[in-house]
Amino acid sequence: MATVHIGANKGDIAETVLLPGDPLRAKFIAEKFLENPVCYNQVRGMLGYTGTYKGKKVSVQGSGMGMPSIGIYSHELISEFGVKNLIRIGSCGSLQEDVKIRDVVLGVSASTNSRYVHNFELPGDFAATASFELLVKAKEIADKKGIEIKAGNILSSDVFYDDNLDSWKKWAKMGVLAVEMEAAALYMNAARLGAHALTLLTVSDSLVTHEVTTSEEREKTFTDMMEIALELA
Repeated sequence: MATVHIGANKGDIAETVLLPGDPLRAKFIAEKFLENPVCYNQVRGMLGYTGTYKGKKVSVQGSGMGMPSIGIYSHELISEFGVKNLIRIGSCGSLQEDVKIRDVVLGVSASTNSRYVHNFELPGDFAATASFELLVKAKEIADKKGIEIKAGNILSSDVFYDDNLDSWKKWAKMGVLAVEMEAAALYMNAARLGAHALTLLTVSDSLVTHEVTTSEEREKTFTDMMEIALELA
């Protein structure tokens, strides 16, 4: 049954869902990689598709920007549509000199400056962590494809335009690889609701070197992480 944000019926969505933030990236993935893709969601322009990849049913759902947005979509996908595996595919900013533009980053865990975790009323801190099963499988797929992976802690930030221009350097000193805006909420929801989650990122810009990619490149050329994610289905 459709929810407030996802206009689909039971069975329309696969047990494995790729979650790009940009709905146009969801459209691109569906049209480029999936066989017989069907659009099941257009609510708020947040496109969602289901098709097959190498004979396996897989869905791709736009999830928007920020933890509140991916928090909504991931919660509804798990609790209302029975999704078991949620794989965020997105862009990130590098915080380390050896994490280069277009490198693929695996988010083993997600630090955050968000208060999203307070929703769960825990008696302490919570370490938002990826599914070990998906993490290991993703690394194996990348190795077979000859794709170099940078794996480690990432930062999920509530702030894109930070008033403190040097705050990222403190995270970098702790070995955090890159910054994005969604993974921590995804990992928390998956933990709470009993699903598996993983974040795959492609470096779109570097806070160290100030290199950047274009929005078109981010939408259409970050195919290494897309193919790894699809193989996880």
